[in-house]
Amino acid sequence: MIKIICVGKIKESYLIDGCNEYLKRLSAFDKVNLIEVKEVNNYEIRKNIFEEGKNILKEIDKLDYVITLEIEGKELDSIEFSSLITNVYNYKASNICFVIGGSNGLDEEVKKRSDYKLSFSHFTFPHMLMRLILLEQIYRAYTIINHKEYHK
Repeated sequence: MIKIICVGKIKESYLIDGCNEYLKRLSAFDKVNLIEVKEVNNYEIRKNIFEEGKNILKEIDKLDYVITLEIEGKELDSIEFSSLITNVYNYKASNICFVIGGSNGLDEEVKKRSDYKLSFSHFTFPHMLMRLILLEQIYRAYTIINHKEYHK
């Protein structure tokens, strides 16, 4: 099972539509559970990150293999990403939990819980758009794993 923990709710309809499309496509391969935790927007950024981190950690199960999306993480191409997913399922865990932090980033405790730090780029992406990008890449990985025509 794939679990994706995200901070905040998407408001833009084009992002909602895109996410729903990839969730539908992914249902042919695996169960995907998308969990949205509350985005905290107070005056103190550190407190916001800390509160969001507590909410994220509540959603992570003890046996989950946690992949956090971090700028400092390792960059992979799509083939390497599909291999990572295969290796986790074959040798490490039956559940993969991806974590996308809020606009201010991830709390250090969430980073410590991470089993793998993944970066999609040195660019900074809006965290709501990152959800769509992650879903597309997970779908691409599953098509690679299952030898389906999509990845070129």
